[in-house]
Amino acid sequence: MDAEALKELFEPFAAVSVRRMFSGYGVYADGLCFALNLRGGVFLKADGLTEARFIAAGSEPFVYEGRRGAVTVMSYWRLLPSAYDDPDELKMWCGLAFEAARRGAAIKADKAARRIAKAGAPPPEIGKQKGKRRLAANPTRAGRGHAKGGTR
Repeated sequence: MDAEALKELFEPFAAVSVRRMFSGYGVYADGLCFALNLRGGVFLKADGLTEARFIAAGSEPFVYEGRRGAVTVMSYWRLLPSAYDDPDELKMWCGLAFEAARRGAAIKADKAARRIAKAGAPPPEIGKQKGKRRLAANPTRAGRGHAKGGTR
């Protein structure tokens, strides 16, 4: 499925953006990745609160084998075939996935804030540094065109 087909599929739920990810696409609503399109399937985000519903409905998790043969089970579950044709069912499953993505982002932000607080530094202003060059933490690297500072 290409990016335009994914946008069309999720249109009953929300206006989504689609970005290349791994060998497929990540599907985003309000900046949160709530779905993946990988290996010919669409998978929705799940967490401890929603996973049982996916299991009960007969869905399967996204699983892949890593380089050293380790099998990894991700927290994304296959979209049920019936949801492709039923906009109400699609919205229900996408709503669960979006809320799981929202909870995951909140947990991640909380962990980052605690790590920063533990280090004694003030919390960063989210979104303020995007696109701006930062000064080098090591002054000897400044001015040499390194990624973390200086000019070219």
